[in-house]
Amino acid sequence: MEKELEEVGHFYNIVIDFITNYSFQIIGAIIILVIGVFASKYIHKYVLKLLLKTTIDETISGFIANFVRITVVAMMAVLALGKLGISIAPFIAAIGAISLTAGLALQGSVSNFAAGIVLIATKPFKLGDTIRVHDVYGEVQEIKLAYTILVNEDKEQITIPNKYMIGDVLVNSYSYRIVEGSVGVSYDTDSKSAIELIKSMLSTCKDVSNENKPIVGIEKFGASSIDIGYRYWVPTNSFYKTQYEVNLKVLEALTEAKITIPFPQTEVRMIGDKK
Repeated sequence: MEKELEEVGHFYNIVIDFITNYSFQIIGAIIILVIGVFASKYIHKYVLKLLLKTTIDETISGFIANFVRITVVAMMAVLALGKLGISIAPFIAAIGAISLTAGLALQGSVSNFAAGIVLIATKPFKLGDTIRVHDVYGEVQEIKLAYTILVNEDKEQITIPNKYMIGDVLVNSYSYRIVEGSVGVSYDTDSKSAIELIKSMLSTCKDVSNENKPIVGIEKFGASSIDIGYRYWVPTNSFYKTQYEVNLKVLEALTEAKITIPFPQTEVRMIGDKK
């Protein structure tokens, strides 16, 4: 019991000596940290307000302002450690090693953030645009620093890491997508009449864009038919719906006009031995 009391007394003396010798340094370090926290908040607001007045994107402005705030707090923490007489060299070395390890482990995430900054700065697309990347189509719903969210006609949410947006082919068709179709008519059909019939039918479809006029013409000459191709623009959120409706109307229009859609045919000739 006496030994335990002696150890407690010894510890108490050490604490008193430490407070006596380093009290001013501790108070000074706390004051430096408090000033750093308040100063960082003020600087954060000032930098953010200043950046928002420029043409810099709001997301990038917030990122820069937060980075400045963290930097100010870190600098004041280093000053506080110096005030306590603690050498910061080992801390810097440890932070460097940790940063290197984290950078290697999170290089994919870092590349996504870097790509996100480039996307926000260059603005190859905006909210509401329809883009295709990596054979994925969708309407842009959100643009984050690490990823971009698309929504397709089926209301499926597609999340694409931003690193795939940079250095790859990216197609922006804005709020529309183009539909391509074709139908075969017999060779004895008046092709001009069939083309005008399909053009007239497309002009009656409400979801077919009038700004970009539909294109209808002879696509190719098949083995048993003349293939008439048609291309038209529709809103992204009704791509398949409109495509199916148009195909049905094409069939109905050709049937009503008594234009034959021939079946695939193959002509086989038997050549016998001549006697």
